[in-house]
Amino acid sequence: MEPSGRQVTQLLKAWSEGEPTALERIMPLVYRELHAMARRYMANERPGHTLQATALVHEAYVRLVDSAQSSFESRAQFFALCAQVMRRILVDWARSRHAQKRGGDVEPLELDEALVVGEERGRDLVALDDALKTLTLQDERKGKVVEMRFFGGLSVEETATALNISPETVMRDWKFAKSWLRRELNKETASGS
Repeated sequence: MEPSGRQVTQLLKAWSEGEPTALERIMPLVYRELHAMARRYMANERPGHTLQATALVHEAYVRLVDSAQSSFESRAQFFALCAQVMRRILVDWARSRHAQKRGGDVEPLELDEALVVGEERGRDLVALDDALKTLTLQDERKGKVVEMRFFGGLSVEETATALNISPETVMRDWKFAKSWLRRELNKETASGS
C-alpha cells in the first residue's frame, strides 16, 4: 500500500516538532523512493564501489537521526534533505579515498540530467561538490535547485514546491547553474588544480 502524501507530511511535521519516533515511522513509508534515489547515486559511481545503495540509505538514516530536525512543509523538502545527506556521504567517502590534491588527470565533468563522469569518479564528485559550494555561496537558491534536481532526482515541479518558487524559475535557475558549473569544472580541469 502506497503511503499518502498527507501521512508522510504529518509524520515529517511531528519529527520537526521533536517527536523522536516520527522518523522511524517515516522511513518504511519512503524507503522505496530513498532506495531509488540511492541507486541513481550509486549508478554514477565506479564499478566495485564499496558502498551499496542499501548501505547509502541506511547511512543517510543514521545521519538524519543524529541531526537536528528541520522544519518540513512537504515531502519534496524531506527528499531534498535526503539527497543532500546522500551527496555528503558520497563526497565524504570520495574525499577520504582521494585525500591527495586533485590532479590534471581528471576528465571534464559534464553536468546533465545524469552524472556523466570519467575514470576518476570520486575526484569528479569532489570537484562538483566544491563548485556547487561556490555557486551556493553566490546564489543559494540556484545551488539548492542543482542539489534537488541533479542529486535528488526531483522533478521541476517537486523542486518548485520545495523551494516555494515557480517551475519557470526552477528551469531558469537550472539552466544557469548547469552552464555556470560546467564552466567552473572546465576551468578547474584546464588549470590542472
